[in-house]
Amino acid sequence: MTAKTDETTEPVKTAEAVDDVDALDAVDELDAVDELDEPDDSVEVAGEAPAVSSGVGAGAAAVVSAALGLAALSGTWVGRVATERETLIGQIKAQGGTAAQQISEIYADAWHTTALVNGVFALLALITAVVVLTRPQRPVWVRAVALAGAVLGAIGLFLSAGMYLDLFLSLPTAP
Repeated sequence: MTAKTDETTEPVKTAEAVDDVDALDAVDELDAVDELDEPDDSVEVAGEAPAVSSGVGAGAAAVVSAALGLAALSGTWVGRVATERETLIGQIKAQGGTAAQQISEIYADAWHTTALVNGVFALLALITAVVVLTRPQRPVWVRAVALAGAVLGAIGLFLSAGMYLDLFLSLPTAP
C-alpha cells in the first residue's frame, strides 16, 4: 500500500524570476498611474479658452531694445557723468604736462569713455532684440520693433567702436 499525502509541490522560484515578476508588476502600476495623469481631451470645461500668449513681455522687450539702441546713438546721462569724471581726472593728471599729454588725458580718455558707455548700451540693445527675434510666433509689430532695436543697436555698436578706435575723428594735435 502506498500512502498518499496531502502535500502539494510548488515550483521553486529563483531570485531572478521573483525580480522579473516584481519589475513587471511595478511597470503595470506605473502605466495605470500614467493613464490617470493624462488629461482627458474629450471633456471641455465651459467658458475656458485655450491659453494664448498675448506677447506683452516680448513687446516690452522689443520696445526696450529700440530705446536702448536710440540711447546708444544719442548718449545717456550715465555716459555724460562718466565723461565728466574722466575729464576731471585728466585735468588733475595733466597739470604741468606737455600739450600732447594734456590732450590725451583731458580729451581722449573722456572720448573713449563715452564710446565705451554708448557701446554697452548698443550691445544690450542688440542682445535684447536678438532674443526677441529668435522667439517663435511673435506678433508682427513686436518683430518690427525688435528689428528696429537690432538695427539701432548694430549702428550704435559700429559707431562706438569707431569712436573708441579713433576711426572717424583723430585726436587733436598740439601746435
